[in-house]
Amino acid sequence: MPNSGPIIAIVDDDEAVGNAIEVLMRSMGLVAQAFSSGEEFLRSPELSRTGCLVVDFDMPNMSGLDLHNNLSRLGKEIPTVLITAYPSDEIRARALQAGVICYLPKPFDESGLLNCIQAALDRAKGNSGAP
Repeated sequence: MPNSGPIIAIVDDDEAVGNAIEVLMRSMGLVAQAFSSGEEFLRSPELSRTGCLVVDFDMPNMSGLDLHNNLSRLGKEIPTVLITAYPSDEIRARALQAGVICYLPKPFDESGLLNCIQAALDRAKGNSGAP
């Protein structure tokens, strides 16, 4: 059972979306775990093993961007993919300025998500690729 590699953490208050992404990640041979809120993720023992965070922007209490920014303030620079059902240029600009790797409007295709996750995992490993 692979438990030494990085975890793809999915944080979405829509359980169906979180579970679907988790199943997709596992089908690709990745270790993944879905969480229903930013607070739940922050309490998780898996926080230190997270190599990529896929997070919904629009959630109660703590938005996906708030979660990303809270992690940054804590010194936990987890490469983040922000997903949203309500895309806006203003949120996209704020997300990218905050260091989010990808901003994906829902519905997104699997290949787009997988490309973003691969870029995030490469960044987590320190492989930023060619300049």
